[in-house]
Amino acid sequence: MRNTEQQFISALSLLYEPAEAKELARICLMQVLQCNFTYLLSHSPLTLTDEQKLKVDAFLQRLVSGEPVQYIEGTAAFSGLSFSVQPGVLIPRPETAELVDWVVDDFSEAEQPAILDIGTGSGCIAVSVAHRLPRAKVSAVDVSPTALEVASGNAKANGVEVQFSLVDILSARPSGTFSAIVSNPPYICECEKATMHKNVLAFEPELALFVPDADPLLFYRRIAQVALQCLAQGGHLYFEINERFGKETCNMLLELGFTDVQLRADFFGKDRMVKATRP
Repeated sequence: MRNTEQQFISALSLLYEPAEAKELARICLMQVLQCNFTYLLSHSPLTLTDEQKLKVDAFLQRLVSGEPVQYIEGTAAFSGLSFSVQPGVLIPRPETAELVDWVVDDFSEAEQPAILDIGTGSGCIAVSVAHRLPRAKVSAVDVSPTALEVASGNAKANGVEVQFSLVDILSARPSGTFSAIVSNPPYICECEKATMHKNVLAFEPELALFVPDADPLLFYRRIAQVALQCLAQGGHLYFEINERFGKETCNMLLELGFTDVQLRADFFGKDRMVKATRP
């Protein structure tokens, strides 16, 4: 295994730290050999067939191009579940799982809450909430047919029921009344592109990432307006946010009439989540 690790570290030196490159080598070998990490440790040094060597080289070349490992594997772990991902669908982030935790904590004792996920992408939020709150009625919307197809497959694979609908939230609103609305909408400003990693810019969908510099709260304002129409009295709105605009997001919600607006940091200490209540 050591030779393969060194091959990855050398080839990926411009994109990843040595420890990250070593981990990617192990992920690659586990996929090519269809084995677990214990097998790798107990069979070192590895002897690969010519076919396996070709698969390792192909995996490495995709990584060198900047392609995220989740797209190469076709899966991403999130909130204890496995999700299929592909180009055109945002890769779930671990900090988003904290937003799921907040929703689940608030509704763990509720009898039959109706929960809506706006901009579902891979379905990671909706499917995770449905899995952890089996009494909940979970719905999800997205503007992308590709995302909805992937999300529907992820719901089926994880054994949960989620009602998916094609909705452009900027021009329409979902039907129904909900106990909670949760959303991780596009929130990265165009001006932030210069600081972003190549594998995000080149491979992940811009539709799910970016907002105009002139209106960074575009989606939050619209979703909040929709929430005032769709949330039950006393219902909650949950957002994942851009850490740069925590105060602005909270002020916008207060101006629209929401109460009990809370700003919460993620495990990196960055302002990442907001919760507000419909009066």
